Amino acid sequence: MSRLQKRFESLRASGRKALIPFVTAGDPNPDVTLPLMHALVKAGADVIELGVPFSDPMADGPVIQLACERALVHGVRLLDVIAMVAEFRKTDTETPVVLMGYLNPIEAIGYENFADHAVAAGVDGVLTVDLPPEESHDTSRMFTEKGLDTIYLISPATSDARLHQICALGTGYLYYVSVKGVTGSAALNVGEVAAKIDHVRGMTDVPLAVGFGIRDPESAKAIASVSDGVIVGSVLVNRIAELAETPEQIPEQVGQLIAAMRSAMDA
Repeated sequence: MSRLQKRFESLRASGRKALIPFVTAGDPNPDVTLPLMHALVKAGADVIELGVPFSDPMADGPVIQLACERALVHGVRLLDVIAMVAEFRKTDTETPVVLMGYLNPIEAIGYENFADHAVAAGVDGVLTVDLPPEESHDTSRMFTEKGLDTIYLISPATSDARLHQICALGTGYLYYVSVKGVTGSAALNVGEVAAKIDHVRGMTDVPLAVGFGIRDPESAKAIASVSDGVIVGSVLVNRIAELAETPEQIPEQVGQLIAAMRSAMDA
């Protein structure tokens, strides 16, 4: 049983929902990432999504685009991110870690080479934003065979035909994008999210986590009530940007944001 499956089953048994923070590895500098990851876990994170810096993050809004730029200034690359996970695993062997990013860095080092390095480091899953399900059957199968969960995005516009493809391929959890737009989008209609989640549940038993537009404890609690997990990114990355000149404050400050969401979700 993978760490992701074990974590979601444990949460389900206790009647709780997953809190999944996203941060960009190496932002605002590489020394912050490891203590930040541990602070997120201490604050109540159940899974960590670790963004791989990329020069053209097309699915992301300005907040995460700038985070990638800050990390890339320090030369943070895919293998560096994998090394950060390996360091994290020296003291945390339980919290699932998912790498989220784009296809080019994986292609650059080779799919199998990437999977081998990732699994050896303790990475649990990968979400490749620009690898569509229609083109990912071989990749998904190889990743699964090596022990990497493959996570796919679902949007409000995803057709049933594509949903069936995604549900057949996805493992770990599926990431439902709650709004039409890039990361950091503000519009969030919980009723519409609930209807879509119910629809997808008829096609798969894989947990369904919701991201985009979640920015405070109230929205985290609302989304937790209709899904298996809450993914929060831009509000955390924005706080990191605000503290870029005082990076020693980042783990505590960002941890406080997660702790508030965890408290609201568990209330």
